Amino acid sequence: MDQDNNSEDDSVGQAEDDTQPPFPLGLSDSEAVEVLWQMRTQRRQTEPDLPDTVTRLATPEGSIVYLVGTAHFSDSSKKDVTTTIRAVQPDVVVVELCQYRVSMLKMDEKTLLKEAKDINLEKVQQAIKQNGVMSGLMQILLLKVSAHITEQLGMAPGGEFREAFKEAGKVPFCKFHLGDRPIPVTFKRAIAALSLWQKARLAWGLCFLSDPISKEDVEKCKQKDLLEQTMSEMIGEFPALHRTIVAERDIYLTHTLRQAARCVEAPPNAEKVPAVVVGVVGMGHVPGIERNWDEELNIHEIMSVAPPSRFGWVVRNVLKGAMWGLLGYACFRASKGVGRALLSFPTVQSLFENIRTPSV
Repeated sequence: MDQDNNSEDDSVGQAEDDTQPPFPLGLSDSEAVEVLWQMRTQRRQTEPDLPDTVTRLATPEGSIVYLVGTAHFSDSSKKDVTTTIRAVQPDVVVVELCQYRVSMLKMDEKTLLKEAKDINLEKVQQAIKQNGVMSGLMQILLLKVSAHITEQLGMAPGGEFREAFKEAGKVPFCKFHLGDRPIPVTFKRAIAALSLWQKARLAWGLCFLSDPISKEDVEKCKQKDLLEQTMSEMIGEFPALHRTIVAERDIYLTHTLRQAARCVEAPPNAEKVPAVVVGVVGMGHVPGIERNWDEELNIHEIMSVAPPSRFGWVVRNVLKGAMWGLLGYACFRASKGVGRALLSFPTVQSLFENIRTPSV
């Protein structure tokens, strides 16, 4: 995502409210725009009564950001988002999504529920192609966790983001921004930050996740004290993982929210006025965004992916080759036909070719 042009690249849509009464005949375009602007201003509440999950932030220019902390599988979070957007009539809505996950905004709940439960070979291939072998496999494991929660709750993830997208389309002149760091960068930095032993422990835990999850458990995730306790436990287990998946994304989300909160031009004279922004993020990101709000941020640092060292390249490829070799041999022993099919798979052939001919 281009940081300098996020208002253009990350804007998914801008729509006028279809529920507005018809305008009087004979209005010019500029007059119609001014009337719509005034109507939105009149509907905007200056001292709104908002849910407890909403945090209010301000910029030096006077812009206001209403940060809605959500649980990603929560019906009440969807209501919190709807209430906030309708009350403050924002200029911009920013959600914790990137361009690689934007498809969930336009898919219906039934399709999303099916997709979340269905982890097939095509998804594995796509994840590996997009993120590399190790990061791709880690993404599949995290998808398995999401599928586990989906199956337990019978609810597709991201309902609050779809609600935000729908409500933003009802607010005149409201822009919709994708505010999260691209997921391939997050996965690659997360994998690079973990030792081999930590990767194995994490993969093992994700593979054998089977604890039951209730809707009450999900709603508890909206309580800041519970989130802070959970984050503390996570830091103890995998501090590097917390840094890359949570803390760095806190910084990135803070940056995109501040970009969205730049002053906007008001008709009829394009006068610069403070903006009103609604941010929709997981509750776990709210404390970090608050801490970073007035800090100087280095976005380039958290967007870089360090190239692997020569030694690391050799170790990784030896391990990958051993893993694929053992898997291929097991399949060959079970069924010669299946074994040959696996060993003819393009990813496996490419892997062995890379091992034989290391790049300079």
